[in-house]
Amino acid sequence: MQKYKFIILTSILSLLLSAISCSDFLDKMPDDQLTMEMVFSDKIRTEDWLASVYSSVPDPLWGYFKSQGFNIMGDDMTIPQDWQPYGWASVYAYTMANWSPTSGWDPNYWVELPKRIRTGLVFLENVRVIPDVGLTEEYVNQMKNEVRFLIAYYYSLMIEMYGPIPFTPGVIYPVDAPASELMTTQSPYDEIVNWIDQELKDVSTQLPAVYPNNNDWGRVTSVMALAIRARTLLFAASPLFNGNADFKDWKNADGENLFKTEYDSSKWGRAAQAHKELIDAAQSGGYKLYYEYNNDGSIDPFMSYYNMSLKRFSDGNKEIIFGRADAGTYSTFQAHHLPKGIGGNAGMGVTQELVDAFFMKNGEAPIMGYNADGSPIINSTSGYVEKGFSQTLEQRNTQWRGAEGPQKVPGRVTLDGTYNMYCNREPRFYVSVIYNEAWLGVDNRRVNFLQNGGQDTGPTFDAPQNGYNVRKRISLDIFPRENKYTYQPGILYRLAEAYLGYAEALNESQGATTEVYQYVNLVRERAGLPNLKSGLSKEEMREAIQHERRVEFNCEGIRFNDVRRWKLGEKYFNTKLYGMNFNGSEKSDDENNQRAFYKRTFYKNRYFNKRMYLWPVPQTQMDINPNLIQAPGYN
Repeated sequence: MQKYKFIILTSILSLLLSAISCSDFLDKMPDDQLTMEMVFSDKIRTEDWLASVYSSVPDPLWGYFKSQGFNIMGDDMTIPQDWQPYGWASVYAYTMANWSPTSGWDPNYWVELPKRIRTGLVFLENVRVIPDVGLTEEYVNQMKNEVRFLIAYYYSLMIEMYGPIPFTPGVIYPVDAPASELMTTQSPYDEIVNWIDQELKDVSTQLPAVYPNNNDWGRVTSVMALAIRARTLLFAASPLFNGNADFKDWKNADGENLFKTEYDSSKWGRAAQAHKELIDAAQSGGYKLYYEYNNDGSIDPFMSYYNMSLKRFSDGNKEIIFGRADAGTYSTFQAHHLPKGIGGNAGMGVTQELVDAFFMKNGEAPIMGYNADGSPIINSTSGYVEKGFSQTLEQRNTQWRGAEGPQKVPGRVTLDGTYNMYCNREPRFYVSVIYNEAWLGVDNRRVNFLQNGGQDTGPTFDAPQNGYNVRKRISLDIFPRENKYTYQPGILYRLAEAYLGYAEALNESQGATTEVYQYVNLVRERAGLPNLKSGLSKEEMREAIQHERRVEFNCEGIRFNDVRRWKLGEKYFNTKLYGMNFNGSEKSDDENNQRAFYKRTFYKNRYFNKRMYLWPVPQTQMDINPNLIQAPGYN
């Protein structure tokens, strides 16, 4: 472990204690009567301090929608414009390219994460072994390594968003420090990455892969450390940060280049090795893709994908590598996805582009691209039919109840009369998307988005503006109108991400090897899809992996950062968005009928410009520290 240099502030105690949430002891004793000695002589107070270090771990449920906003800032989901006055202004502003150093972003990583890092450093300096109160040497060392992980993790979150940042690991500045010490400039990006890499690698040797007590789920493990290490190195190898000529003139106040502008292929090899170490450690620790099976022993891809995001680790979901146990906003998260007619807020809509991205059940992509007028270029080999309505229901070998109908028959995927666009699609589509006339079991009826008195629409903005709602990560039994919600874990990293990350890094470093196919096909097998076609080139495999990631991780907040690191924002984030005809009142797909619901209809423009690949340094911080250099394009 790196030897940390600590300079403890005399006034830091009251500041940090104010950040601790849910601490009973604060109700018993005024803050000004507490000392470091008192805090770190007591097991409960020490654990409270540790909890405060954990408190900035993002909420991947509601947080990824409204706070971090990654799901909305990506291209999987959309919200109504009318939601802006209700706390969504900054998230919506990003999609309109109204993004500047003065833009408000609720998590404010630049300011808030250094506070949490400092809280962690104070913990490392002050925690000590006191066996008589339960602070054994083993437990203290465990907590120290948890904090080391969290510090490195918070740095990784910062560089994902901002690129280079001021970086002085292990240092806490006193309040009377001279300005020359406080006004630090940004450090080169690779320097920070290398530190994170080594720190997390070391931490991974100090912690268990799994905790025997389920009550400890969510605490840092060795596998969790390797996962964030692998993700950080994947970012560093990707086009945004590897040879990006747009950053060639970006220097810090000391005149150092903040990025190496030459492409370095070895970064992909380094990322591949990190992912392989992660996968090996995960498998040794008992982590595995989540599967459920039919009575005949075959994989049930519907139930596997459905419960992968709903089952707890203690329920056998060993796919979760990094989870947040205290997902207290899950009821709000769930309600905002579901149709208005059952009490949902209904504004969360998936984009037509995401609907089009899901494969057919034969594994083929239905849509190859779009014409200038927004019409799809259909893959003739996929079997996709867009127009017309099915005459029969579709039955598959599954216990999934998503389309069981009034007869309550498991295994039904679509009911008769379903728009052909939604028929014969892969399992992940049905688990992820609520479309018009999909079965709504809790209300024993079909979804009705038609503007003719349909239960699930109306004149308010609490309705799907593009004809879809989100089903992904939502139990079929949730019923907001009757206040029925179900606990679900917040998942920040799962094993499928390790598999596809490894395949991507290996393909970029070695080409489409047998091992690349192996790990992509493991994800496709669980999804109920055939293996990839053999003989793909490196470029074709790259497209296949990117497509697989888009579908597998849809509506999980991953797509936003994927598009950024691939440097494909202009392609996916600067475009027109389509959906079904929100104003339609008739079950018709007649393009000449204004009342027809089933026709591709322009929904809104989505905007993006090159500077938005990175978050700007907040203007308030630029005003305080003259040694900060603003990100390119924001000056």
